[in-house]
Amino acid sequence: MKQEVNPQDTSRAKAFGLWMKSPVPMVTFTKTFDVTRLYKVCKRRGVKFNTLLCWCMGRAAADRPEFYLLPENGKLYKYDRLAINVIVNHKKGDICSCDVPYSDDFNQFAADYDRMTQTAIDTCESTFDEEAMIIGTSAMTATQLDSIVNQYSGVFNNPFLAWGRYRKSWFKVWLPISMQFHHAQMDGGHAAQYLEDLQQIINHL
Repeated sequence: MKQEVNPQDTSRAKAFGLWMKSPVPMVTFTKTFDVTRLYKVCKRRGVKFNTLLCWCMGRAAADRPEFYLLPENGKLYKYDRLAINVIVNHKKGDICSCDVPYSDDFNQFAADYDRMTQTAIDTCESTFDEEAMIIGTSAMTATQLDSIVNQYSGVFNNPFLAWGRYRKSWFKVWLPISMQFHHAQMDGGHAAQYLEDLQQIINHL
């Protein structure tokens, strides 16, 4: 459910006042992750790499209150659940997207992910969940990328994570992931801790 809240009644009151009217309030961090464990689990269980990675991103965000707040059009909104936005290449050669509801149950998330992305491929239509806080993602696996900086348009203020192709060394698999966030929603310390949490979740799959 989406609900407007008074910024002064939240922990983001000061940040909202400082950054809501900034012409460029988005911040981008890039961290290189050790995804060796994630890669091995996917191979062993026959799970798609991006499906499990997206679930890990949701799991890392699920217990962080700032991820449920969205600054938008001069207001602050609070949500009670999360969804992961996935970009899909559909059968007509263009792209569309779908908002996959996050669940602590990976099997449920994976089933929704597969069903919704296949529907998007077949119908060439996007599906949106207006009542969930969306974490945006984009996987550009045609090449290895060091960093991705998304444009700030003032339309999509949600957290956004993007990555390219993973890199293999002798014993490790590495993946740089870029995270963009609105400064009114969270501070750099929140984002840094989220990225640390994400690495720990990957490590303990």
